[in-house]
Amino acid sequence: MAKNYNLEKRKYIIGGAAVLIVFIYVLRLLDLQLLSDEYKKFADNNAFLNKVQYPSRGAIYDRHGELLVFNQPAYDITFVPREVEALDTADFCRALGITKDWFDRRMKEVKDRRKNPGYSRYTQQIFLTQLPAEECGVFQEQLYKFPGFGIQRRTIRQYTYDVAGHALGDIGEVSQKDIEADPYYRSGDYIGKQGIEKSYEKYLRGEKGVEILLRDAHGRIQGHYMDGKMDRPSVPGKNLKLGIDIKLQQLGERLMRGKIGSIVAIEPKSGEILCMVSSPTFDPHLLIGRQRGDNHMKLQRDKQKPLLNRAIQGTYPPGSTFKTAQAVTFLQEGIVGKESPSYPCSHGFIHRGLRVGCHGHASPLSLVPAIATSCNAYFCWGLYYMFGDKKYGSPQNAITVWKDHMVAQGFGYRLGTDLPGEQRGLIPNAQFYDKAYGGRWNGLTVISISIGQGEILATPLQIANLGATIANRGWFVTPHIVKEIEDNELDTAYVQRRYTGIDSQYYDWVAEGMRAAVTGSTGSGTCRLVGSILPDVEACGKTGTAQNPHGKDHSVFMGFAPKDDPQIAIVVYVENGGWGATYGVPIGALMMDQYLHGHLSEANELLAEDFSNRTISYGEDGR
Repeated sequence: MAKNYNLEKRKYIIGGAAVLIVFIYVLRLLDLQLLSDEYKKFADNNAFLNKVQYPSRGAIYDRHGELLVFNQPAYDITFVPREVEALDTADFCRALGITKDWFDRRMKEVKDRRKNPGYSRYTQQIFLTQLPAEECGVFQEQLYKFPGFGIQRRTIRQYTYDVAGHALGDIGEVSQKDIEADPYYRSGDYIGKQGIEKSYEKYLRGEKGVEILLRDAHGRIQGHYMDGKMDRPSVPGKNLKLGIDIKLQQLGERLMRGKIGSIVAIEPKSGEILCMVSSPTFDPHLLIGRQRGDNHMKLQRDKQKPLLNRAIQGTYPPGSTFKTAQAVTFLQEGIVGKESPSYPCSHGFIHRGLRVGCHGHASPLSLVPAIATSCNAYFCWGLYYMFGDKKYGSPQNAITVWKDHMVAQGFGYRLGTDLPGEQRGLIPNAQFYDKAYGGRWNGLTVISISIGQGEILATPLQIANLGATIANRGWFVTPHIVKEIEDNELDTAYVQRRYTGIDSQYYDWVAEGMRAAVTGSTGSGTCRLVGSILPDVEACGKTGTAQNPHGKDHSVFMGFAPKDDPQIAIVVYVENGGWGATYGVPIGALMMDQYLHGHLSEANELLAEDFSNRTISYGEDGR
């Protein structure tokens, strides 16, 4: 009988395949048992319950130690999916005051690994967050009916005052992006969303702890694993002390009621922000608890944009306050001196058919009275001669020098404050105008920038910082909200001085002009109301009336006090407020009075009440 070689070969093939399958199984078993911890995790999840211990978030105080933000207890409803058995959904929903649709939607979200990457049937999941103590008490009485569900104590933010919402910020539930960016977070955690809650999140949040609980074969808790030796306590977040003076902040928000704009006050020597008002504003209490999302949506839809922090995100023409930065630049570059030249002003700057208007005052004027009277013509002539000076070779070279001086004084780029969302404003350069005019331009073409108009844009923070720079005679510290961090030092950026490179003597002359604007010692002054409100203080000021293409001009005031020992520098910017002296000056003076004296005089309190009741009419779009 002939030998069947095909059958012989098939025998070896089948045998080889069997050996290969066994080999693969052995490798897989080695991988599962020795190399992979996947099944170990499942085993651990059966045997242990890791219960997260959330830290208390750091408290926030004002510069005088007044408590601004603290924690109050709230409760999360948690569950372990594997342990939820025969749940009476209708009874459960009644106990928590939720609908069946909400229950189904929430369960679907929890089990969606795209939204909740840490989901496991064996681990604790968050069902509902921020339950108030009263509601939690009602649910706790019925908890025995809902196996697998539990209560976890958390804290939520609470506010002592209803002001400073933009500066303080708020916290909210983490997004998927937050979880992917930082492994510290898991679904249901909270994170700073705005203001210093966001900027100082890593200091405020603390460190989570964990309790390791032992379970039996039926999933019932038997106590702490190893008597708690492996537990790790949570570490509370760090407390913050702010530069904010809460009484000053309250007055500022009161004075800006019914108006759109901003007030920023800075302590010149330290750069600490004493108040930061953005109007319209919002009560920070609206952004806590389970109604946070709905309230945030309403604020977002408000056409007057109460969530916009105009102090650092609003960009405006600085108007005549910018003349002070021009003055020191012209002095440094040798274009003008203190006493000469004196430039004529025939109700404005008139040259080669171009006219920039001005109000009535004496003429001609030198530097100090030009600042005191806010003469447009003086600064137009200064810019015209600087951009035409042959030592620069071309207007392009001249504007580059000019721009560098403006940047050194804090304009054109973000100052680097410790709040998120700061805008940079705009200081045009040679390339900007070459593109706009095809390379054919000169000082007359761009003359409006000499008086803080045209393309110039600045935030109120940048204008307040200019006031602090003049007060310090040529240097500033990057403005910042936080004064102290518990057990930590501030970033060096909020300690180091930044010098402008301009001779301090020139700032003395500008301060003299700003003082004359208050006293009227040069014949007239645009800030004389400051002297009436602060008769015992040597205050300095500069008004601005910034043109507004959308309606009435903006009212601006920048000042500091006292002149030779400055404690406060301030800017007031009121949209559509008209002349600088109409709203900016009295509001600024009242704010300085409050800070320097700790209270308002009786007469000034009546004036403050008057201004707090004044409203400005804006269109539907807030203009």
